[in-house]
Amino acid sequence: MSQPAWNWRLSDLASVPKHGRTVFSCFSCGGGSTMGYKLAGYTVLGNVEIDPQMMRIYRQNHNPRYPFLMPIQDFKELPDAQLPSELFDLDILDGSPPCSVFSMSGDREDKWGGEHAFREGQAVQRLDDLFFDFLDVADKLRPKVVIAENVRGMMVGKARGFVSLVLSRFRELGYKPQLFLLNSATMGVPQKRERLFFAAAREDLNLPSLRLNFNEPPVLYRDVRSGDGKPLNPAKETFRRWQRKRPADLSMGDVTEREKGKASDYNTIILKDQKVSNTLASSSWFLRSDEPSRISDMDSIRIQTFPSDYDFMDADVSYVCGMSVPPLMMQRISEQIHMQWLNTK
Repeated sequence: MSQPAWNWRLSDLASVPKHGRTVFSCFSCGGGSTMGYKLAGYTVLGNVEIDPQMMRIYRQNHNPRYPFLMPIQDFKELPDAQLPSELFDLDILDGSPPCSVFSMSGDREDKWGGEHAFREGQAVQRLDDLFFDFLDVADKLRPKVVIAENVRGMMVGKARGFVSLVLSRFRELGYKPQLFLLNSATMGVPQKRERLFFAAAREDLNLPSLRLNFNEPPVLYRDVRSGDGKPLNPAKETFRRWQRKRPADLSMGDVTEREKGKASDYNTIILKDQKVSNTLASSSWFLRSDEPSRISDMDSIRIQTFPSDYDFMDADVSYVCGMSVPPLMMQRISEQIHMQWLNTK
């Protein structure tokens, strides 16, 4: 019997048939999108990444031909003569602009327009400007297709005005944008991860509207569960809350709301064998419901559909996975882009 799609190895990429279409990735992080494109037969030429640790990990696992360790603002200002000619004949420009200011948690609208350090070691930037820096790169390179991934929160409340500005900018640059709200659980990913995808084709190509409809059966946590997780410390409050949880509780926030009247610790999620995993975020703590422990690193790898032989080097596994697009999610999307758009040109 064949292995499920989420159970794979980087070495499997050597046997994937290539169709010759090329991709360049911005905000590449650990390369979740990169691996998805490779699984779909694309050649990923290189990447732009601001974080030195993430770039080391990316280079270790993906061996990019053209890696650029720099802020995207610096990359877009590079003279054309300093860039490889292949980048001006791209099929897809890919990017996941950092999106924490559009997260559904916290006082998100108070963060817009402010400068924030995305994480320790990175430059302080206006995160809500990064999408437009990415579009400036699109204007510079003029790829056939631009794909951008972001959080569902961009479609909620005042953020919808930001989305309208992004769509307008796409049109100003000569692209025909489409929006898709997709759930990875319908794409064979063992995780309920709702993400917004912008798919924009250059107008001069006269491509038809893209159709993205996925309906794969859900993959439950028990299907991917593997190994031992780190036990909770009996002296810590998280352990005591775990003991006081009820069968219906989905997170430690349910426990604190019941006991204190106010939800807190909502990033500590309780995973149940018979359910599809919640979104694996970089700040998430996932606990097993039937034993006082965190999930295993292999659980995180499988939930995010990372390959089992991925080298995380000195980084935290759940952080790298949570920061990335699930490879299987991007594989499914990019297969359709090739089939409906690029295979016709």
